[in-house]
Amino acid sequence: MKIKTILVGLGILCTAVYCGVKKNVLQTPEYFPVPHYNFNNNPTSEAKIKLGNNLFYDPLLSANNTISCASCHSPYASFAHTDHDLSHGIYDSIGTRNAPPLFNLAWQDRFMWDGAIDNLDAQALAPISHATEMGSSINEVVAKLKAHPKYPGLFKGIYKDTLITGERVVKVLAQFQLSLLSSDSKYDRVQKGTASFTTKEISGYNIFTSNCASCHAEPLFSTFRFANNGLELDPILNDIGRQKITLNSRDSLHFKIPSLRNLKYTFPYMHDGRFNTLREVLKHYTQKIKNSPTLSPELKNGISLTKNQQTDLIAFLATLNDRDFIISQKHQINKSFFTNTEGN
Repeated sequence: MKIKTILVGLGILCTAVYCGVKKNVLQTPEYFPVPHYNFNNNPTSEAKIKLGNNLFYDPLLSANNTISCASCHSPYASFAHTDHDLSHGIYDSIGTRNAPPLFNLAWQDRFMWDGAIDNLDAQALAPISHATEMGSSINEVVAKLKAHPKYPGLFKGIYKDTLITGERVVKVLAQFQLSLLSSDSKYDRVQKGTASFTTKEISGYNIFTSNCASCHAEPLFSTFRFANNGLELDPILNDIGRQKITLNSRDSLHFKIPSLRNLKYTFPYMHDGRFNTLREVLKHYTQKIKNSPTLSPELKNGISLTKNQQTDLIAFLATLNDRDFIISQKHQINKSFFTNTEGN
């Protein structure tokens, strides 16, 4: 496998990335673009990733110590939430959107379905403080970590002192999320020359490039921009999408375009989890698109696909599933941290 080294800043070598340290932590395929994330502001290390892993799985981050990041972002669902169409939070609260998957975040410049957050380091502040998610505050989290028997020592191992701050907390959380690299699907192996598509998958790929690639661009399978894909407005949720953030009517019903990687694991689909299967998704695009002033121009005339073409497209989309990412032990909970009274 060829690895793409990336110059970030002056003379700092990163491979998505371990900047200014001894070795690369993440390995980026050569066909991936340059990451958007600025690693100069948060150099990566194994110790930070490990600490971020502990925090990600720790319900201590919620007000009543019952909800962790992983409660809505399970590793077995590509760090999404397959149990519910809408996320569930503290005190059995039900949210208004489907929890998105977490992978390949270094290439994204805005987060949440409406792009409300433009910095991965700051993203964790939103669910921590949201009343229906974790219902806490960063100051409360810091106070708990300072009183914890293990966390001060782990922070000292990284920063050479036991000072725990909100900035350090969110940055190590970002480090773990940056480590969630999905790049070993069959599609990726084809790109590396170690596998080949079947006839049906080739047909599906051609259908994909003709009908889907303008929004779901290779190799990340999203532009990570925002679009109105013709969904009917749910009258109960009344979610107008990015317009809530920009206050611009041109952004009405615009939501972040998700990656098509790992669709086997990330159902239900769409910002409100309204579709449980890819057949339902394709039925929407071929029969159910709702016209509106902000509808994406690519969808004005709908997408015409026969049943056989849909079958071939689904076959290609299956090549984007990365099972190794799902079962990777390095992404799982560090059980010893939560069960052992000593050590980390």
